Amino acid sequence: MQLTTRDFNRTGRRLRFTELGFGSAPLGNLYRAIADAEAEAILGRAWEGGIRYFDTAPLYGYGLAETRLGRFLAGRVREDYVISTKVGRLLRPVEPGETRDGLGKFFEVPERKEVFDYGHDGVMRSLEASLKRLGLDRVDVLFAHDLDLFTHGSPEALQARLEEFMRGGYRALVSLREQGVISAFGAGVNEWQPCQWLAERGDFDLFLLAGRYTLLEQEALDSFLPLAEEKGIGVVIGGPYNSGILATGPRPGAHYDYRPAPPPVLDRVAQIHAICERWGVRMFEAALRFPLCHPAVVSVVPGIQSVTEVMESFIAAGAEMPGGLWADLKEAGLMREDAPV
Repeated sequence: MQLTTRDFNRTGRRLRFTELGFGSAPLGNLYRAIADAEAEAILGRAWEGGIRYFDTAPLYGYGLAETRLGRFLAGRVREDYVISTKVGRLLRPVEPGETRDGLGKFFEVPERKEVFDYGHDGVMRSLEASLKRLGLDRVDVLFAHDLDLFTHGSPEALQARLEEFMRGGYRALVSLREQGVISAFGAGVNEWQPCQWLAERGDFDLFLLAGRYTLLEQEALDSFLPLAEEKGIGVVIGGPYNSGILATGPRPGAHYDYRPAPPPVLDRVAQIHAICERWGVRMFEAALRFPLCHPAVVSVVPGIQSVTEVMESFIAAGAEMPGGLWADLKEAGLMREDAPV
């Protein structure tokens, strides 16, 4: 199929994003181990269907996702796809007596520990290691990874990391962009507030915002998304299903923000689900299409765990949404009135 694309040209180097991107965390054996052959089949079906934007990170399988993605892209014309990876974590081998990071979350992955480093040299070392795993001499976009409260635990710890990044890593990214090693940079985070803090203090091109502009949550409309639109900053939306609940529905054990969903979230999703059913729309299709209505959004990047999910994502990407669906969600107070649709 032919996927719709969106051009981004803030830096003078055009990037063509497919509206449906590929989130590679599952290639790092997130929540379950998959064999190399299955990973190759998932990527192969995504490519055949037209996906040309791939997002990855050192964290995903502690290098495994980058390695698998690099192996798949080897030999393909470099100008035919856009790739982003992330900086802010360095990976080191475990020492005797240590246990690796990610137990219970990433399965059958290299025995490595993560070390946060948002400084100038840390960013450069992280990029060098990523290029080696990917088998590339450049990437299109670098995101500073997880500069958010979810990751660092307290406002004080987050503020220290933000300042560390602006003193060092930010300068490295500006230099890499000027040299043409990357075409654009930004941050990949779980909250919109750090995106706004950074956008107000630096010359950022793109932000990857995970789980915070979805069918379930639209607080980013308060100030960040208008600021992005004003500055010509592009936004990639990750986690369009809020860790799963907008895909699975409000069933017992459904996940929201990587944890079992609390009752208020289950109730709200049940209401959204009922309105989608009334319009004959599958909720996960509406969840994938909704963020693309915002003019700042260049791509939506779900984590894809199987060939079946690739196919479902293609169907959702091409689904037509009846205008009455959005109107009913707004009338029920389940969607903000100012959300573009």
